[in-house]
Amino acid sequence: MSPSTTEEASSTTPTGIVTEWLQALDEALTSRDVSAATALFADDCYWRDFVAFTWNLKTFEGREQIGTMLTDRLDHVAPTGWALAEDATGDAENTEAWINFETGAANGYGHLRLKDGKCWTLLTTMQELKGFEEKKGRNRDRGVDHEITRGRKSWLERKEESEDRLGYDEQPNTLIIGGGQGGIGLAARLRRQGVPTIVVEKNARAGDSWRKRYKSLHLHDPVWYDHLPYLKFPDDWPVFASKDKVGDWLEHYTAIMELNYWSGTEAVKAAYDEAAGEWVVEVKRDGVPVTLRPKQLVFALGVSGYPNVPHFEGAETFLGQQYHSSQHAGGGDWTGKKAVVIGSNNSAHDICADLWEHGAEVTMVQRSSTHISRSESLMDLGLGGLYSEEALANGVTTEKADLLFASLPYRILPEAQKPIYAEMAIRDKGFYDDLAAAGFDLDFGEDGSGLFVKYLRRGSGYYIDVGASQLVIDGRVKLATGQVEKLTGNAVVMDDGTELEADLIVYATGYGSMNGWLSDLVSPEVANAVGKCWGYGSDTKRDPGPWEGELRNMWKPTNVDNLWIHGGNLHQSRHYSNYLALQLKARMEGLDTPVYQRQASHHTH
Repeated sequence: MSPSTTEEASSTTPTGIVTEWLQALDEALTSRDVSAATALFADDCYWRDFVAFTWNLKTFEGREQIGTMLTDRLDHVAPTGWALAEDATGDAENTEAWINFETGAANGYGHLRLKDGKCWTLLTTMQELKGFEEKKGRNRDRGVDHEITRGRKSWLERKEESEDRLGYDEQPNTLIIGGGQGGIGLAARLRRQGVPTIVVEKNARAGDSWRKRYKSLHLHDPVWYDHLPYLKFPDDWPVFASKDKVGDWLEHYTAIMELNYWSGTEAVKAAYDEAAGEWVVEVKRDGVPVTLRPKQLVFALGVSGYPNVPHFEGAETFLGQQYHSSQHAGGGDWTGKKAVVIGSNNSAHDICADLWEHGAEVTMVQRSSTHISRSESLMDLGLGGLYSEEALANGVTTEKADLLFASLPYRILPEAQKPIYAEMAIRDKGFYDDLAAAGFDLDFGEDGSGLFVKYLRRGSGYYIDVGASQLVIDGRVKLATGQVEKLTGNAVVMDDGTELEADLIVYATGYGSMNGWLSDLVSPEVANAVGKCWGYGSDTKRDPGPWEGELRNMWKPTNVDNLWIHGGNLHQSRHYSNYLALQLKARMEGLDTPVYQRQASHHTH
């Protein structure tokens, strides 16, 4: 939808104000007048760019950083065609707009916020490469030539022949290690881009990484937040899908999207061949060694690394079962058995609930404070404006919701989130009072910014309550707070001397950084060159500085050429896979992709 002519004619309307601003920006950038361009920005301003200007994911804070970027990039990027995508909203003081623009290489889309006619936030994203647009809509493939010839091959024959060649007679451009939702969604993007891709997954079937979790697991995020690229869940899909339902969807999605998905395949070792300009990756496919030589290697192994299993004195003397939460299958008969779950975040609550449901006497050990959001409140206050039926009715599509969330740089996101959780604390005061009375140590993040910011900073430290908190409040799940001193043959001993009898110990103690995978599959040197993954340098617990402003090493060039990290929750995997796919496609086609201000490596493996 284009802006209306009548509204555009008036410079006092939101559309008129934004139109004038875009025209001034277009003129300044076309004439390479950086001073004129930065004068259009407020004193307090932010420009977040996803690939379009930087071939990177970068946030620039203040006029000086923006000016430095423009001075460096304008000749290469050659931006033009700044225009409204639809009528702007707001008023003369606070105006918002969706915008289109072009660069020499791509078509872009973005979001703009003006305060008193000056830019406060600007989001620019690459959406498609010129000359390499996806074959969709009017440009879709015909599928068949209406000419009868002898020996014509069917769609299935051509598909099977291609699958048989790729990885053997022909090498993929991109190899994705990890076939969960992240790897599957990225592979779908790459197939639409025409990038030959193989996904390797050690499990026997797509979706098994979900099927193998504990039986009671359901998504804690609502359906509107969790769609995969291109193919949304049906409109009767449950708000919170079970893990087996998600697993089946991923398996069917893999087939529908015609992905080259090698299940039952384990990546053994990877090394970069400098002379050939390609990776040498040893895998075992159904036990048979295969050597793959992709140009690009993507690790898509979730949001974290190996399980963290703390070593406590006396662990080897414990006579019962002990294992990490990732190994908890759920179900069974635990009647009369005593279970101790060490941890107090999402998995810990879910596993406590599962064990209690199946007859166990359960104790949760809380070693540090935890943020809890009730699911209903989070959907209403935290997600409702972007991901809900109401949001869709207001014209906020999934794609727009993703961009709106991304339009707030991480520097200002906490302040935008604090009112949400302040309201949540008031709305659910009785709930929080009951938890505190039970001895539960609560927080709303170090600065009151709540769940999403805590997730971005450290990937842990919270629980979305879907019922387990009531077990703690009622005392049906007992609570012990403090640190574990040691284990004995039949108990967990706390630092205050309290002994918690146990037949089972579950370590719901989280995971390490994703670069742990790199250390084993490539080398410790490569893991250190990449550095820590996740967090953005907020200098809060488990997210040490320096300030970086974007998630470390995610979906963008790392300090090891042709090696990429892809992951996150379903929302992030869906949204950011687009930008990663465009970066990989550009490199396959030999486009010039100079990376602006590649982040330094911090916090090595």
